[in-house]
Amino acid sequence: MYCHVAYVLCNFEQRMWEETKQPLHTLTVFQHVPPKGSKCVAPSSPQCFRRNNESPDYECEWRMNTTRSDVTFDLHLGKQTFKFKAETHAEFREEQLIKYRPVDIWVEARVEDSTCSSNRTSVVLNETVKFKAPQDILVSWIQNHLKLTWMAAEKHPALVEVWFRKADTLSWEKRQDLTELMPSKNLMSDMLVIKHLQKHTAYQVRLRQQTKAALNPLWSDWSPTVIAPAELEHKLDVNMTLEALEGVRKVTLVWKPVQPSAAVSGVAYFLNDTQSSRRCPCKKKQHRMEETEYTYYVSYSPVSFSVVARNAAGYSPQAAIQVPAEVAHDLQPCNKTMDKKVKKSTCREWYELQGEDLRPESVPSFTETTRKKVNRNSIKDYVGYLYFEHLCVQNTPKTVNMCLYYRNENVPKKAPQELVASNQTRNSVTVSWNAIPVVERRGFLIHYNLCSVIIHSQDKEKQCHLIPASLLKFQLENLRPNATYNISVAGVTAAGEGPKATITISTLLLSFMNGGLKLGLVFATIFILLLIVCMCICKRMKKKICPPVPKPTFLKLAFNQPVNQTWTQEEHEEVEHDVTLQPLSETLAKNANETVMSLHIDIRTTDSMVSEETNGDNLISKALTDSKEEMPNMGEEDLLASLLYRKGLVFDMKTDSG
Repeated sequence: MYCHVAYVLCNFEQRMWEETKQPLHTLTVFQHVPPKGSKCVAPSSPQCFRRNNESPDYECEWRMNTTRSDVTFDLHLGKQTFKFKAETHAEFREEQLIKYRPVDIWVEARVEDSTCSSNRTSVVLNETVKFKAPQDILVSWIQNHLKLTWMAAEKHPALVEVWFRKADTLSWEKRQDLTELMPSKNLMSDMLVIKHLQKHTAYQVRLRQQTKAALNPLWSDWSPTVIAPAELEHKLDVNMTLEALEGVRKVTLVWKPVQPSAAVSGVAYFLNDTQSSRRCPCKKKQHRMEETEYTYYVSYSPVSFSVVARNAAGYSPQAAIQVPAEVAHDLQPCNKTMDKKVKKSTCREWYELQGEDLRPESVPSFTETTRKKVNRNSIKDYVGYLYFEHLCVQNTPKTVNMCLYYRNENVPKKAPQELVASNQTRNSVTVSWNAIPVVERRGFLIHYNLCSVIIHSQDKEKQCHLIPASLLKFQLENLRPNATYNISVAGVTAAGEGPKATITISTLLLSFMNGGLKLGLVFATIFILLLIVCMCICKRMKKKICPPVPKPTFLKLAFNQPVNQTWTQEEHEEVEHDVTLQPLSETLAKNANETVMSLHIDIRTTDSMVSEETNGDNLISKALTDSKEEMPNMGEEDLLASLLYRKGLVFDMKTDSG
């Protein structure tokens, strides 16, 4: 009963001490009260324990609120006493202590002539375990759950009390849970997951742990406060600028900083590249920086960059940047000089060509330095490689040689693709095609061989042209009109000519409709159209200047009446007009002495008229005869012109001499 009461009091005192961080003097039968006026302040009750259930060593610790350096302590473990000077911590081997039965433990402090003692507690040392405070706590996010990891104190799950709060608040939240053991290399780690948090928010976390395998477990000290920043969920937004120099390219990478909640405990950026400007050439290096901009000097070969941000909670997704190779426009085949030994500070790279153009992959197939040799037998036959040779100049990789490398060559495997003809005339045609894919060339393409031969003719002479490999179009000229040709194109390497692509074309027929005749027809058509327009305009102008003389209509009306028909209605109409007429001829004007003729026109409707056409003709003749008698000096044409048509009536003109 005595031992049990002492054990309970000791455990209660220890827990209250850890939570309040102040010594607590429990009034028990073992309590020591210092005398009034004493210079000594009683120390806290000591705690003696092992660090885990398998440790053979024991530790004791206590506290005293003093800054004096001349204080001494006597630690009592049952009948054993151990002396210390100004120390509040002691370590013992298991053979020095009584482990398996209860012992009274207390501490006496001496300051000058004063003595004070802590409370006495009774414990079984072998049953008391106190873990160390969790250290080196790693934090990471799993969706909205915060994962905490630290080194395990023993190979058993532990009870953990964790306090956490948002970085911008004051109140703490508390949770208790058992840890999960995780193997980490040769060690074991404790893992605790705090669920249902916000991964875009920063948190402050601290915790303590306790064993579950001992009869008398003690809480560990509190861990240092750990800041868990927000998760780096997105990759960095990196912009690249490229400037080509002589054998060197200047690459500047700039990216945006991460959000503030992800950088509360600091953030670093890690940049990896396949060409290091500091350890050139052909080296791969990682750069750590806190800035958001970095400048590289790289060679003409392909370069791969990757940029990630890292905070206490982990890494951001990788942002990859590819800088393609700077391939020369007049790329030539490699010569034998590359077989010489590699000089110091020189690097050689072979990039296998796998696409349809001369853009290689970003990772070299072979790399050769002074320390690393390439077995040439491992290079494939009939496969093209883009070869680079770099030299380290003032810690900057510089490309000094670039060429197209084939270990052994063969004829092309395929013919040129998509052979078509266009712009056909009677003596020329334009032929175009697509290049042979690089992987199908099997050698350095020297030129294309374009040949044409006429079909269905006694002249079977073949005409061939050597087209540079950089050209994919050619115009054949001096062909025969109205002829059929067979045209072929083939690629040529140092090993010979490859398969041919063929096409059949026909030139146009030679006819007079071609050339200048077509142009003449166009001009003739335009001339005829203009002539027709002019004639129409002249005809209309003539009608306006010289209007036609109308024929009298009353005669027709009269002549169309039935024979021997008498008029059933008499009409009498008298119209008197004074009409002034200009003489119509010079002769008439002279005879009239340039006087104005007043015509008194007396129009009378005939009571009866003869309706036969012969009688109508007689009337016209009689009218002309009467007019001549009255105007003897007028000709017959002038008389007709002197007739005036008005409202369908013909007026007789009488010259008024008076």
